[in-house]
Order: sequence, then structure tokens, then C-alpha cells
Amino acid sequence: MRVLVVDDDKLICASVKLILESNKDIEVVGTANSGQQAIELYKKFKPDILLMDIRMDKMSGLEAGENILKVYKDAKILYLTTFADDEYIIKAFKIGAHGYILKQDFECIIPSLRAVYIGQYVFGQDIVSKIPALINSEEKKNLSKLGINDKESDIISLVAEGLNNKEISEKLFLSEGTVRNYISGILEKLDLRDRTQLAVFYFKNK
Repeated sequence: MRVLVVDDDKLICASVKLILESNKDIEVVGTANSGQQAIELYKKFKPDILLMDIRMDKMSGLEAGENILKVYKDAKILYLTTFADDEYIIKAFKIGAHGYILKQDFECIIPSLRAVYIGQYVFGQDIVSKIPALINSEEKKNLSKLGINDKESDIISLVAEGLNNKEISEKLFLSEGTVRNYISGILEKLDLRDRTQLAVFYFKNK
């Protein structure tokens, strides 16, 4: 696994590099201290994962990530930050980041990188706990242009909120089997693999 580490604090960069390279299967291909450097080094090294901070001078990690993802659609970006701001979380979802974890959860860095490497989406527990509030704070998106009707849209928002099939069935007065069929149909329509991808889709399209 080849990782590019970006943080405006050089000490954190060095510390993260040391931690990552203590694992034989992880190679840190480079470190950077700004969003602009992140873009330049991503182009140079094409890492498997970009592990990047958000708040940086001149160009934030979110701006850098958005620029990279416009060119490299398959780029895997995992944000490692001190800040769990709602605005940052929503933006990370929308631009297509594969994860968002907090520096306070240092022990989660390696497992999160491994998960992102195999295509999973990773959002720390502190981030996941904020999702219901984020959903309720924003207007529902009209997804009809994607072939999604109102009932399916309701189900997508409840999946993103973390509800299981039983809880969704109780909220919408449907049987669990009907909910399961709805979700299968939604995943097929949107060409998504699982509920996690569906939740990410929801935030990217809000």
C-alpha cells in the first residue's frame, strides 16, 4: 500500500510516516505540508491513498482533494483532522472522500487505511454520531432525475441515518421484506454495492 501523507504540521507528518512505515505492507511515498503540494505530489506518485489534513494555509485539504478528484476519479482520500465541523464533513462526503477520521483516534489510522485500500468508506465514530443531525439540518434532495421516487428517497435518507431494515419498516409502516426489496432495487438503480456506499451517495448528492 503506497500512501502520501499531507499535513501542515511537519512534526505530525514525520510522526504519521514513522507509524505507517512500522507496518511492512505500507510505504510512505512522500510527505507534503500544503494543499498545493498535495496536488503536485499526487500527480507525481499516484499513491494508493492520500492521507490528508483539512485546515492548511492558502489551500485546504478539501480544496486540494476536490482538485485531485476532478482529475483522478478513482483517487482514494482519507482525511485525518482535529476538526469535526459539520461543514467539513458534508464537504468531504460531497467531493467523494473515502473517509474522515479524527487525530484523537490515532489508533484508527492503520485499520482505516487498510479499509480504504480495499474500497471501503471509513468515517470515525465521532463523525458517524453526527450524521442524523446533518441529515435533519439539510433539505431533502430531489433524486427523481436518477429514477428515485419519493419513497425510495425516504429510505435512502434513513439508511444514511444508520437505521436497519426493521427500524425503517417501523418508521415507514412497511414490512421488512418490502424495505429489503426497496434497498436492493435502489442499489441496482444507482449501481452501488452496499448500504455504506448508499449513505456516501446520499451525502454527495445533498
